[in-house]
Amino acid sequence: MVLSQESELTVVFTGKPLQAEIVKGRLESEGIPALLQYESAGRIYGFTVDGLGETRVMVPRHLADEARQLLETSPEKGWADD
Repeated sequence: MVLSQESELTVVFTGKPLQAEIVKGRLESEGIPALLQYESAGRIYGFTVDGLGETRVMVPRHLADEARQLLETSPEKGWADD
């Protein structure tokens, strides 16, 4: 399945870019396609503050509940807020 911004997508995770990459890989390993949406300042300056620089993981709306359930049982759930 090819994802695009025009698809019906839902955000299932928001966090640091590296965390988002890990979450995306976890979802894709379970057959849930995922797309990353970057906040540009974070990509340029390499930090996150009050939403600035966060990365969103988005999945098709019809798979959002399944994705959230999977993430609830993943070790990533306990990430400390650095």
